Amino acid sequence: MKKQLIYSMLFFMIMGNSFAQQTPASKQTKAYSIEGATAHLGDGTVIENSLIMFSQGTIQFVGSANLKIGRMGTVINATGKHMYPGFIAANSTLGLGEIDAVKASLDHDEIGTMLPHIRSLIAYNAESKVVESMRPNGVLMGQITPRGGMISGTSSVVQFDAWNWEDAVIKMDDGIHLNWPNTISPGRWWLGESAKPNKKYAATIHTITDYITSAKNYLPGKTNPKNLELESMQGLLEGSKKLFIHVNGEKEIIDAIHFCIQNGIKEPVIVGGDNAYKVTDLLVKNKVAVIIKRAHRIPGNDDDDYDLSYKTAKSLIDKGVLVGIGMDGQMERMNTRNLPFYAGTYAAHGLDKEEALKLITSNTAKILGIDNQVGTLAVGKAATLFISIGDALDMRTNQLTDAFIQGRKISLESHQTKLWKRYSNKYQDQKKN
Repeated sequence: MKKQLIYSMLFFMIMGNSFAQQTPASKQTKAYSIEGATAHLGDGTVIENSLIMFSQGTIQFVGSANLKIGRMGTVINATGKHMYPGFIAANSTLGLGEIDAVKASLDHDEIGTMLPHIRSLIAYNAESKVVESMRPNGVLMGQITPRGGMISGTSSVVQFDAWNWEDAVIKMDDGIHLNWPNTISPGRWWLGESAKPNKKYAATIHTITDYITSAKNYLPGKTNPKNLELESMQGLLEGSKKLFIHVNGEKEIIDAIHFCIQNGIKEPVIVGGDNAYKVTDLLVKNKVAVIIKRAHRIPGNDDDDYDLSYKTAKSLIDKGVLVGIGMDGQMERMNTRNLPFYAGTYAAHGLDKEEALKLITSNTAKILGIDNQVGTLAVGKAATLFISIGDALDMRTNQLTDAFIQGRKISLESHQTKLWKRYSNKYQDQKKN
């Protein structure tokens, strides 16, 4: 019996190691100079035949390769290729779940209603095989967001090449997530029931307001014993944390913004925002950003334009709204690797290509409050970037050759790339025979 147990343990240890994530790269010790690429800086600027140099994890030079200046460290010739800042996925549960069919691997939703003290960061699994599969498409960072409840908890922003959550964190506890109530209660469609007005809508908003008031009353005194829930609201009320409001309806968005004004919430962000295009004046007036849903979805209402989902980004940006792309939805963790192609779809439906790039670089960095570190290729920012053979927003040409996170040259291997090589070699051998 003991021998069987030992053999079983050895088997699972070997299997676990064989399927483990790529080893995180070591801290950058040698400088790099990338020359010749078409550099998309992430702020709308494009430099043909560019030169980017970085050392100790920080970009030191951004300019033209035509300048006669000395190159730093190892020179990478990227002539004919494209260079981008690392893409940022907002509103994602990456690292909080591995296999949807295995409940024990899911840690994105806690029991309860008001959970501002639940921190997604400490549950983040840096060795997730799903997280690893983001990198070959240039998705190098993400906002890890909890789900469930009325107040889901607190998100954090991480980079995707780390041993643990402490190493991964870029911005700790960037915001609290609130699920705004709906004015309509969906009927039980399987019984033929139609939707009807939500009679508890006003009462639910009142409950949220009372909770904010309780936090305001508690924090100055900080009574003993401590109330961890209300303690965690301090950053939100002081302005160091943002409030991410998950809401879609036109009336609901208007009510949510007025709620923030009345309660002194300084930096609300609308997440989802299906009908945000109807209230752009209110959004711009109050400087409210929107994290829209993925482009590859059908419209939510019967009377919506058939292509509404594809042109949402342009309709908001044209009115002056700051827009990023979120990942909430079916199979969101796996689909996060398609982030650049969602931006590409928005570009294919009227949005300028460099504006579409901002949706997953500089715009998202601003919304998440990390634009002083990442989001654009600029001197002084983290050297989190990658080189692609072609247009990174096109799934046909998004083929990475090199990627760096904080100056560290990372592996682009994953379980998927290994399988691709395995079966590619198999069929190549069959052709030869």
